[in-house]
Amino acid sequence: MFVRLSAAIAAVSLLGGAALAQGAKPTDPQIAHIAYTAGVIDIAAAKQALKKTHNKEVKAFAQDMVRDHEAVNKQALALVKKLKVTPEDNDTSRTLSKNAADKRAELAKLKGAAFDKAYVDNEVGYHKAVDSALETNLIPNSSNAELKSLLQTGLKIFQGHEQHAEHVAASLK
Repeated sequence: MFVRLSAAIAAVSLLGGAALAQGAKPTDPQIAHIAYTAGVIDIAAAKQALKKTHNKEVKAFAQDMVRDHEAVNKQALALVKKLKVTPEDNDTSRTLSKNAADKRAELAKLKGAAFDKAYVDNEVGYHKAVDSALETNLIPNSSNAELKSLLQTGLKIFQGHEQHAEHVAASLK
């Protein structure tokens, strides 16, 4: 179910895109944009879940996703403003956004328990991939100490999200 979105997140892990694939490391403005985009994607998915689910555990999880991702994105915006950095759109961010929109359209067709299971399974895969991208690419390639620190904080939060999603997924089986 979440293959397309997981493939998009794999693009983050690989930092796909022609310029990045040729060995160029992502810049801090690109990293900031990718990380912010990943948060926006999860907020949109959680808001969709809040509209569709009737399951209390799925609803609570989605509320946590909105709260936590909005908080981290708010911190990210404050940081780029402080540093006078403009996040730079890039192929990875665009691929993530397109695939996430496709996934939301796919989930929109589902109802009830089928939606809940597909949403939560997608969240498990999404957080695994984002956590991996943060650990292996975004954090190591960030040159600004404050951005790196924010990404490291985000990683801890998102690892908790992954565990929470796995717990919710187990309860839906």
